[in-house]
Amino acid sequence: MESIQSHRKDEHLSLAEKFYSAAHQDNPFDEIRIIHNSLPELGFDDISLKTKIDNNLLFEHPYYIEAITGGSNQATKINSQLAKLAAKHHLPMAVGSASVMLTDKSTEDSFSVVREQNPNGIIIANISANATVEQAKFVIDFMQANALEVHINTTQELVMPEGEREFYWLENIKQLIDALDIPVIVKEVGFGISHETVDQLQAIGVTNINVSGRGGTNFVEIENRRNHQNDFSYLTNWGQTTVESLLDNSNNSNINLLASGGISNPLDVIKCGILGANAVGVAGFFLHVLIKDGYDQLDQTLTNWDDELRKLLVLCGAKSFNDLIDMPYILSANLNNFVSQRQK
Repeated sequence: MESIQSHRKDEHLSLAEKFYSAAHQDNPFDEIRIIHNSLPELGFDDISLKTKIDNNLLFEHPYYIEAITGGSNQATKINSQLAKLAAKHHLPMAVGSASVMLTDKSTEDSFSVVREQNPNGIIIANISANATVEQAKFVIDFMQANALEVHINTTQELVMPEGEREFYWLENIKQLIDALDIPVIVKEVGFGISHETVDQLQAIGVTNINVSGRGGTNFVEIENRRNHQNDFSYLTNWGQTTVESLLDNSNNSNINLLASGGISNPLDVIKCGILGANAVGVAGFFLHVLIKDGYDQLDQTLTNWDDELRKLLVLCGAKSFNDLIDMPYILSANLNNFVSQRQK
């Protein structure tokens, strides 16, 4: 019999898929228009998809499989399939929160299977912001991880009926940063990160931040469905979108920005690069394809994305993903208003 924590992980997977279509009816990335370049002076073979997060984290592609799951039998199957595809396509893969593994050893297979299926690839472990240094080191060693995501998920915890109610995280995150010898990425879980939050993180030594904005998997909807006491549906639109979060931090050249939240096609990936992201995580869209259409279709989708991203970089006149930062664009009136007010 699976534990309560494992059952919750399965609920998260089921509800994430249930709410997927509704969450993607409106695409915040449509509010950005790229200025067309009629003379790119580039060829397909000139393009490199490689991107650099920091000196210790180099990706073969500008996108990666973002944290989806871990901690149940169903999660074991999904992580096995995703890790196999990550190995085939040379994609980094982040794994869902390993906090469940620290209290329930029966869930270890759902995490160990990732390295088993992808022995040589980049694996990004994932823990909560209140994990101890010892717990973080255990998870990193267990998964043979190349980097660590530390998720900050206040909104999710508060809506979750059994969630945390105290959030004193900064000192603990600093201890993790100081003690660990692999790259640490501080990551939201779908509500965006403001420049004020980035300033707080930067002050304690954080250099890699995943803004993980609103627009993809919505943990207010997921946890609210599980909450039979309160109705937090009024928080469905809480937080900043991925686009807003990137714009809010575009002037900070001292932070390595990663983007996730609502990315569903290669053009979204390109737009994240234009707004300053060093790499782009994709979770809900890949999970949706895997569950709805199967392993082979996701395999083909990943092949198509590489081809399409190269063509889009040619169209933008950019030899690499990191060159997109110089691409001209215009914003919708709504986004322009957001930027104007945030710059006051």
